[in-house]
Parts: sequence; C-alpha cells; structure tokens
Amino acid sequence: MMRALFSGVSGLKVHQTKMDVIGNNISNVNTIGFKSSSVTFSDVFYQTIQGATGPNAATGTTGRNAMQIGLGTNVASITTSVGVTGASQRTDNPFDVMIEGDGFFIVNYGGTNYFTKAGSFDVDASGTLSTPAGAAVMGWQVDPNDPTKTVADTVSPLQIMSPENLYANPEATTAAYITGNIDSKDSQIAYNATGKMVSLSFYDNMGHSYKADIRVRQTEDGGTNVYGVDILDIKDETGKSIFVVEEIDEDGNITYEASGITRFNFGNAQYTAEVNEQTGEVTLEATDTVLLTFNGSTGAFVSVGDTGADSASNSVTLSIVADGGGANPFRPIDVDFSKITMFSNSGNSSLEAFRGSLDGIGAGKKVGNMTGVSIDASGKIYGRYDNGDSRLLGQIAVATFANPAGLEAVGNSMFAATQNSGDFDGIGQDPAQGGGSLTTGVLEMSNVDLSQQFTDMITTQRGFQANSRIITTSDSLLEELINLKR
Repeated sequence: MMRALFSGVSGLKVHQTKMDVIGNNISNVNTIGFKSSSVTFSDVFYQTIQGATGPNAATGTTGRNAMQIGLGTNVASITTSVGVTGASQRTDNPFDVMIEGDGFFIVNYGGTNYFTKAGSFDVDASGTLSTPAGAAVMGWQVDPNDPTKTVADTVSPLQIMSPENLYANPEATTAAYITGNIDSKDSQIAYNATGKMVSLSFYDNMGHSYKADIRVRQTEDGGTNVYGVDILDIKDETGKSIFVVEEIDEDGNITYEASGITRFNFGNAQYTAEVNEQTGEVTLEATDTVLLTFNGSTGAFVSVGDTGADSASNSVTLSIVADGGGANPFRPIDVDFSKITMFSNSGNSSLEAFRGSLDGIGAGKKVGNMTGVSIDASGKIYGRYDNGDSRLLGQIAVATFANPAGLEAVGNSMFAATQNSGDFDGIGQDPAQGGGSLTTGVLEMSNVDLSQQFTDMITTQRGFQANSRIITTSDSLLEELINLKR
C-alpha cells in the first residue's frame, strides 16, 4: 500500500518536470534560434516478490515467471530538438543572419566560446560584430598576403568596423583615354586659334584630385589632318596650379613662388614651369609638341606622338616629376587617343577625357568612406565605400558537432560543448561546406510547435491527475485499515 503512495508521488514529480519543459517551450515560442525540448520517462527499480523458476521434469512442475512490483517512474531524458530548423522571419537587416544547415554560429562570451543559432547581430562601439547579449561573433580574418581571401585559422572576433576598415585606401590614376570627334572645318581648332580644350582628371597616391588642361589644335605645317596636343596647366582640387605656392608675409602682402614641382613630361615633350612672383601666373614651356595624326582620306585615327615612326602609337605618357628627387605622389599616366575620329560634324568638335583605360583599369580612386556592409552566402563580410570600392573584412565561421543534441544550453540562446556533443576544434568551417549557406536579412525563429505542445500539455495534465488519484485512493485504503480498530 505504501508502495502505491510513493509510486504516485514519483509520477507527480516526473509529470511536473514535463510540464516545466512544456512551459519553457511555450514561453520561448517567439525566441529567435530557440530549440524546443521534449521529455521521456522510464520505469525504475522493481521489488521482486518471487524469482522466476524453470520447468522441473523430476517433480513434474512447470516454470513460473518472476513476480515484481514496480516502484514508480523517473525522467529518462530531456532532449533538445536541435536538428529541427525553425521558421524564417524576414527583417531586411544586413546584420541578421540565418544558417541553412547543421552549423552553429561561434560566439565568445567572457573568454569562452559558445554556439548559437540566433543570428541577430550588431556592431559595438569598437566595431566588433556581436550578439545582443554582448558576445563577440567569431570568424576568420583577411589574409594579409591576399586581401581577397580569408585565412581558415583559429577563430577570433570580427572587428568589421575597426578604424582601419572605415576607410578604403586611395589609388593613383595610371591610365586615361580621350574620345570624341575633331572636325577639320572647325575654326576653333585652326592653327593660332584658341584650340579645343579637354580636361583630364586624375588622382595621386594619396587620393588628391587634379585636372590637366589639354589643348588640341592644328599645327602650322601639318595640314588639316595633324594636330598638336599641348598641356596648358595642371590644377589641384581647389583649382590652383600645382606649380605655384602662395606666400603671405607679416604685412599681408601676397607673393608667389614655384612649388616643389616645376616640370613634367608629356610623351616626348618636356615641360618646364615658370612662375610670375607678382601675379602667380604660370607659363609652361615645352621642348616639343605631341602630334595627333589622322588619315586624311578616311578621318580614322593613325597615331599620337612625335613624327618618328618608332615612338608613334595609340597613347602617350604623362609623368609629373618632383624637383630634387623629393616625394612624388604622382604615377605615370598612359593617355590613349585612339578613340578620336576626324569626321565632318557641321564644323563642331567634341572631345571628352575619362579616367582609366578602355578596359576599365587604372582609373584611380579617392579615399573611400564606408557606406555599408554586406554578408554573402559563405559568410564573407564586405565593406562598401563611396569611392566605388568593395573590400573583404572577414568571414563568419560556423561549428558542427557529431551530436548537436548533446550541447548544453547556457541561456541567452547559447550552447556549450559537452563530452557527449563532440569537441570544437577552435577553427570551425566555411558555412558553405557540406551544402550549407547563410541568408542575410532573415532570422531563424523558434522551432516550437504549439499544436504539439498543447497536446503534450493535455496528456501531461491527465497523467498528473491520474497519479494524484493513486495517492488519494491509497489514502482511502489506509483510512479503511485504521478504521478496523474501531
């Protein structure tokens, strides 16, 4: 009789445990990355009243089964359904990431690596990608020898918005081209006329912008199909000539002097700058003129350069030289003229200069400020900059386990590795390995199935109710036993 009482008590305890698990599941029905748990029961030790015996031919008796009385139930396991993926919720936040596959995000909290399915990330004050709980998202850093790849090494915090990542390095211009049409009947391009002007913009190594004022007009003895190409001045981004430095004395008087750059080469022509100290006017003297030659019969481009056949080609090089071997932020620029034609156009000529080669190489860039961040399907994080640059900042790594159900939940949607889950090797793997991927702007929601939880709640309630009846019925039997003394 007492055994029934204690069996009923054990039944109440395990059903209460199951109810606690169900309650936790339902309370986390909208928790991102939450994995529901389920409870299984097992019977416990049995009291054997009579052992089993076998048949005995000598005595003519048959075998008898053992007689045992169970002593209640116990919780066999509380299993987390880690392998079941929750529903997807679209957020359009570039830092919200969902794992497609069996992997876990690796996060570091208090110096210890944990694992999570909750991909709601943000950036803290130091630029580190982190979780709302303050754990740093771990991954791989950019290869210092190849900025287009990451190094699959021991994971470390992803400081994607560190000060050095907020800017993209400038690049000097190394190529340019001029396109358009020259009409030989255009009076503006006649010899001794003002000429057709075209402005060529370019960058130096530090990202400063400059413009070279280029003039095209007919030569004195070249006929109507040969044109001289001269540079009249080179100006900085403020519109001032790079060959002049303005000086102001104590009395406020302004004088001008030559800067550290007084010469440059344009093709075979060597230019020297002379500065008027009173007015600041710059005069460029050239040793030669670059000749632009067309086919007088078809109007097609022939060559640019001097009259020597060895040097005539599609392009000429603009090289700015620093005096005295000082610091020179400029790189030689190959200027291509091959896309210019000489066709009739009602006496009008039109020329336009573009940075970069005809293949789109060597245009140069100014310093870029970060305008956004994106994460691709393989977890690579790219920064976008207002100079058109895109740079790899790092890669999110994921961890997989032989037995993910063996992970231990530690709160804040994080799990810790255990002896039964398998070890984390400290490196992780590419999210795309094994057919997985990452989806940005989407979060994995809880995998709690409310219909299943409500059904389990009903059966748990009835089980608890039935076990309570064992206790009340056993109590009635004890009461009857005590009443025998009356």
